[in-house]
Amino acid sequence: MKRFRIVISLSVLAVAIVVGALVLLPRRTEGQGLAGSPEQQAAQAALEANYPKLQINDQYLHLSIPGQTMGQTTGVALNSKGHMFVYTRTQNQGVARGGKAAMLFEFDDKYKFVKEWGPNNYAEAFAHAVRVDKDDNVWQVDEGSGMIVKYNPEAQHIFWLGRTPEAIDYLERNLEVLHFTAPANQPSRNIHPTGRMGDFDRETDVAWDTMGNIFVSDGYGNSRVVKISPDGHWLKAVGTWGHDQDQFATPHSIAADAQNNIYVADRGNRRIQVYDDNLTYEKTITGVGAPWDLCVSEGSPQYLFSGDGASGKIFKMDMTGKVVGMFQTGQDHGEENTGDLVHALDCRSPNTVYVGSATMWDVQKVTIK
Repeated sequence: MKRFRIVISLSVLAVAIVVGALVLLPRRTEGQGLAGSPEQQAAQAALEANYPKLQINDQYLHLSIPGQTMGQTTGVALNSKGHMFVYTRTQNQGVARGGKAAMLFEFDDKYKFVKEWGPNNYAEAFAHAVRVDKDDNVWQVDEGSGMIVKYNPEAQHIFWLGRTPEAIDYLERNLEVLHFTAPANQPSRNIHPTGRMGDFDRETDVAWDTMGNIFVSDGYGNSRVVKISPDGHWLKAVGTWGHDQDQFATPHSIAADAQNNIYVADRGNRRIQVYDDNLTYEKTITGVGAPWDLCVSEGSPQYLFSGDGASGKIFKMDMTGKVVGMFQTGQDHGEENTGDLVHALDCRSPNTVYVGSATMWDVQKVTIK
């Protein structure tokens, strides 16, 4: 009888793990996929026919780390000295989304490896983004752990947000609460949590206004944007899952401009929603495919860049959202409309864009002529 109980318990646990894993998969807008429906693709192509085509030089950097494989370059950012930080999905522990599938590397201005930041890091599980703020602090955004870690320029971790889910949390939530089961009056198989203050659910990116307030796109699990004070107090959250104003279908990236407008890449809805500093809705930008990553250039005038990961197309816009040019990259990898060709953008200069992707395992430097 004891053996029977053990077998049943292990079977239940196995089923729970499988179902839980399915819940963690990225959600796509039903019937469209990441490339959009045929009708959406046709409408986008009609717009692109009138967009100026930018002439570029495209350079693969072929970054190398002694004794380590680069992996998927899902986060790329430069500091004021030209050093590059790459947050990459790589490591030889566990399975995907297992114990650790993330490492943060620094390269100098000649793209030579310098060091790993935060080795054996509790908050590193499944890499998503890295950003560098105006003071050259480096911010690591980890989708798998639900944590954001801030390092000072000396690579010391000095601040963090969120909390890594422990195994016991996962078992309690999925075995006892069964949060993935739809209520009887809501037969849809997809349940979209609203999130609570203090915890992320597979957050995707981070940005800051000129006062140092922190804005987080959160994310794959939650469907919202969060405003956090410079000292870590959670101030406001906006968004639920859906297709209307103030709703999101995978907010995949976030950026801010010098006027403290906040730009949210609403990937599944194929749009960018724009907010003021208090997360009050301002407008929507469309016509750039499915935005996977955003960045805003420095200086004046500023430009907004948006990359469509499925097609490898990158759109350069003025700050009203008007497309002033576009180019396409990564087509030699055979992933058009299906791949992850653009996952990270850095555009401190309006004519130099660094591109990281999950497909190419490298960083591209794109110079606009």
